[in-house]
Amino acid sequence: MELGLCTFADLAPGAGAERTAERLRELLEEIELADELGLEVFGLGEHHRPDYAVSSPPVALAAAAARTKNIRLSSAVTVLSSADPVKVFQDFSTLDLISDGRAEIMAGRGSFTESFPLFGYDLEDYDELFSEKLELLLALRKSERVTWSGKHRAALRDVGIYPRPLQNPLPVWIAVGGSPGSIMRAGALGLPLMLAIIGGSPARFTPLIDLYREAVKQGAARQAGETQAGETSPAGEADARPSEVAVAKPSEVAVGINSHTYVAATSQQARDEYFPAYAPMMNRIGRERGWQPLTREQFDRSCGPEGHLLVGSPQQVAEKILAEHELFNHDRFLAQLSVGTLAHDKVMRATELFANEVAPIVRAALTP
Repeated sequence: MELGLCTFADLAPGAGAERTAERLRELLEEIELADELGLEVFGLGEHHRPDYAVSSPPVALAAAAARTKNIRLSSAVTVLSSADPVKVFQDFSTLDLISDGRAEIMAGRGSFTESFPLFGYDLEDYDELFSEKLELLLALRKSERVTWSGKHRAALRDVGIYPRPLQNPLPVWIAVGGSPGSIMRAGALGLPLMLAIIGGSPARFTPLIDLYREAVKQGAARQAGETQAGETSPAGEADARPSEVAVAKPSEVAVGINSHTYVAATSQQARDEYFPAYAPMMNRIGRERGWQPLTREQFDRSCGPEGHLLVGSPQQVAEKILAEHELFNHDRFLAQLSVGTLAHDKVMRATELFANEVAPIVRAALTP
């Protein structure tokens, strides 16, 4: 299983340009350390609000590419619904070239809505926008020259899209928060799935992973049938037009899990250090969405064996990752260590513990 980190590059409310610049420097140090310690992936979220430092992940990741050697560099996520797929593809192709083939796109509909009015989109078209733009993005990575038309973007007529990435195809994951429709779409297209578990018991997500894997099988079977129909058509043309987007084989897809995580020497230390940063962040978002304030008692319960928070000693965090692997048999785990106003030195120390103590336990347990 691949192990990595992700962050939204959080800022305290009211942070100005100087603090934002400092936070971006810290971010690069965090990515550089993760690479030095042998973690496999670093994901960076896209947001358009004052409490997060990054609105353009490929720009920040390109800076990180110049300071790293091996770690894969991914968005987490790209808000594809309000983006131009051509620009997304060009930006990440450029990142792929700069990083010598380490770029990934993690595409999602977005958990915040600020980008929709910012870029002139109607929230009523929330899902339709994502579906259409994902179709275009996948067409762009499939062919150098593209002809495409849709409802929400100007048509393309035999247009060349450059630069082309080193990776062929450029990896595209679908990031979801638990929507069955989004999960089935990812499976039907044969795209790898990243599931964010930010609340509730992880066990309750098991049916969603099963739904994804079943959709993968059905998508592969459907494409095989379409291909066969095209090959056997007596008129020499397909009776059922093959899919524009190639569907992967079930063995080629992957499942990733993303969870809030923090590691310290002891469970008590981890909880005491994480809660003062985590709770204000969750409560600030919660006020916007009508959630009740998070209490310390609720937080501690979420850190327990059945909870969604991976907060504790290295042994405890490793055991929870392995327990989730028993549930999901997933291929990638991303730990969101840096949240809220958690101090940079604590993030760096937690990264060291995650890479040097948690990761070896997990890898040893999962090595045949």
